Amino acid sequence: MFLQFGVENHLSIRDKQDLSLVASSLKDDETGLIGYASVSDGRALPVVVIYGANASGKSNIVAALRYMRSAVLLSHSHGEPGGGVPRMPFALDPSYANLPSLFDADFVIEGVRYHYGFEASDDAFVSEWLYAFPRGRRQALFERSGKDFTFGRNLKGRNKIISDLTRSNSLFLSAATQNDHEELSRISGFFRTLRTDSEISIPGGFVSMQLAEKNLDRRVIEFLGNIGTGVVGFQQQESEVPEEVRAIRLELNAAIKKIVKEPEKIEAETYDKIVTIELSHRGRDGEAIFFDLDRESAGTRRLLLLLGRAFRVLDEGATLVIDELDASLHTQACEAVMALFSSSKTNPNGAQLIATTHDTNLLRSSFLRRDQVWFTEKNDEGATHLYPLTDIRTRKEDNIEKGYLQGRFGAIPFSGSPLDLVATG
Repeated sequence: MFLQFGVENHLSIRDKQDLSLVASSLKDDETGLIGYASVSDGRALPVVVIYGANASGKSNIVAALRYMRSAVLLSHSHGEPGGGVPRMPFALDPSYANLPSLFDADFVIEGVRYHYGFEASDDAFVSEWLYAFPRGRRQALFERSGKDFTFGRNLKGRNKIISDLTRSNSLFLSAATQNDHEELSRISGFFRTLRTDSEISIPGGFVSMQLAEKNLDRRVIEFLGNIGTGVVGFQQQESEVPEEVRAIRLELNAAIKKIVKEPEKIEAETYDKIVTIELSHRGRDGEAIFFDLDRESAGTRRLLLLLGRAFRVLDEGATLVIDELDASLHTQACEAVMALFSSSKTNPNGAQLIATTHDTNLLRSSFLRRDQVWFTEKNDEGATHLYPLTDIRTRKEDNIEKGYLQGRFGAIPFSGSPLDLVATG
């Protein structure tokens, strides 16, 4: 369960910005809130939506989450000695190139709250830390400053041995996971179950490939039928890979092996069949008529992937992060996706959804509390500011959508009439 995410000096995010998924003390509807025992009367939000003008930094919040996940899971196994740390500090102020980037998160695993974070320069991870809060009291599990490590007595395992194996450009948590550290593998497991969805315009062939690998969940088909797409079923079709395609693939792999540093890790793909997904619609006489995915709408193709991830997250009680939820989707389809996370019937395991969107109609949703709405806005220096609606005085009965469009809460492209932007010549 996600409680908080923080980021500093990354892309358009200059100063420390924090996104909270902890429910406030508002008197709004409490249906769907997720309780957790690590804090007395603690309740987490099942859904958080982030609004803001184009280029205000919404997608950079998603990118920061993705970066933290990647660093935890891959920095030790994919990094190279002396290779530095790939990062993207705030570029509009040159002084920030020499300042570290920071990422931290609070989350709950099996009833215990943890706080984990790290700082990175271009050359190395300069600090890293992990604290646990059993029964609400803080325990330091490990702290890192450069090459120096301090371990708490409650962290069992081969800590010293693994710290000696940890490169300056890899996280200790990543190294510990690669070396089967039982307790720390549970921590990295939280980040492994964090899923992101940023695909917007998706060709049918790519969707088929993804679905064929993971198997299409029948709940996705039911959902599509319930929102009026006309989809009633699906089938998988197999066809032989053309010989010329196989030849091109072998030539491509050979070319790649000539330029990569570790060619022995490159294996030629050997599959000889193409699997495609076709969706069925009910014909006039009731028979099923199948269409390949390129004949389906962009919204249907996107929902096929998005919903597959959503149902996996719901089953696992994990977190799904969607950039531009409303892209190619009707308001009611977006609301239906949010509803999956907002009902204890469809979300018994406490899964969560974080989404960016421009669809202001969702602000009228009956199950979207005021503390579930966040905004991004850039200041005059081009730095993103992330803030919740609860920072602004509102009442439960206020028309939040109207107030937002009127500019009461900021985070809009401009104020005034669109005609003011038209050049008069």
